[in-house]
Amino acid sequence: MFHENFESSEFLSLIPAVFKAEMHFPACVEDYTGLNSHFQLIFRLSIVVIVVIEIVQLVIVLLIIGRLVLAPLALWTFLAHKFWTIWSSNDAVEKFLQAQQSLSPIRYAYTDIMAITRHFKEQLGRGGFGSVYKGELPGSHFVAVKLLSGNSKCHGDDFISEVSTIGRIHHLNVVRLVGFCSEGSKAALVYEYMPNKSLDKYIFSSNRYFSWQKLNTIALGVARGIDYLHRGCDMTILHFDIKPQNILLDQSFVPKVSDFGLAKLYPKEYNVVSASAARGTIGYIAPELVSRNFGIISHKSDVYSFGMLLIEMASGRRNVDTNADSSSQNYYPSLIYDKLGYKAEEEIKFESFEMNEVEKKLYLVGLWCIQIRPSDRPSMNQVVQIEGDTDHLELPPKPFFSWSSSISRTLHSDNTATTQLSVIDEDDSS
Repeated sequence: MFHENFESSEFLSLIPAVFKAEMHFPACVEDYTGLNSHFQLIFRLSIVVIVVIEIVQLVIVLLIIGRLVLAPLALWTFLAHKFWTIWSSNDAVEKFLQAQQSLSPIRYAYTDIMAITRHFKEQLGRGGFGSVYKGELPGSHFVAVKLLSGNSKCHGDDFISEVSTIGRIHHLNVVRLVGFCSEGSKAALVYEYMPNKSLDKYIFSSNRYFSWQKLNTIALGVARGIDYLHRGCDMTILHFDIKPQNILLDQSFVPKVSDFGLAKLYPKEYNVVSASAARGTIGYIAPELVSRNFGIISHKSDVYSFGMLLIEMASGRRNVDTNADSSSQNYYPSLIYDKLGYKAEEEIKFESFEMNEVEKKLYLVGLWCIQIRPSDRPSMNQVVQIEGDTDHLELPPKPFFSWSSSISRTLHSDNTATTQLSVIDEDDSS
């Protein structure tokens, strides 16, 4: 290699000498051109020969430069391009795999659940289906781990099937399922952590926490989340347990529908849902979930629960007061209806206050949603489309309130407890 480079450099050093000799040759010939025509011909031929020689030399120089400079440069350029292409391809695949991993819930071992929660050190709450603990994933990502109780039916293949479907739900107003655990009798759900906890912590406080505009924004967010469950997924997801405790708030107080322990998935073409295992929370449960005489079970059952939620958000008090003496005092929506219709009886005493426009809208929409017959209720899509102008929002027919108040006095032992009701199946002939 060294010898080859030396010969190349030696050859290059001869080029200037040859060039000078070629340039002196026509000058010498030119001195004799005036003697005869024979020398003039030689002069012209010499010019042609010199031009050819110069062209050949230029080609040789370019070939040498191409070999010593351009070839390595082209090689390095090709290798750099090849490396960049491979790296970009791998990076795109890695990003895709990470995105897929973030879209799908992770299946954790029970030992992982124990590590995430630090052996269930910090309890966030307790419900009818288990306890919720605060956990931390690598990277300081906080999660809420719901450990299902032993008597929960959310186990086996049905549990995995529902988790895989709900785990792919990605909507601003639906809490994200990060992962799950199912090992024998042990089952857990890992959700994104909501630092501001649930809506009931704020709407039932003695001092109103949210402005009317913020309350309206929260209500609209909840409606969008439920509407997405009904229409935005491959299958219709019926929540069956819409209530303030199941509306979580993130760091910016954006509402997210949570707790799918009672949720059922049905193909969109199904208009009638089996009521053989319908459940809900007293005070929010739709009448058709109690008896088929009120109508069929459908997405309108969630609409009813949402209507009850709206009225509680507007009033700042629970709809059902088990300590009240009379049914009229026991069931607050009936008082609200009378106030909106200006048909209050003399014996009913209202607190004197002016009704805000947003408050009035929440009440009106809520009363439309809690109509006894499901066919009289709007869909969640219609609720979302209702604008802020309440002048064109009419007062709905007065719902039949007595069934709710009587059921609540009989069965409502705890406002926040979830109660399973025995429901008449649609297939029964009775």
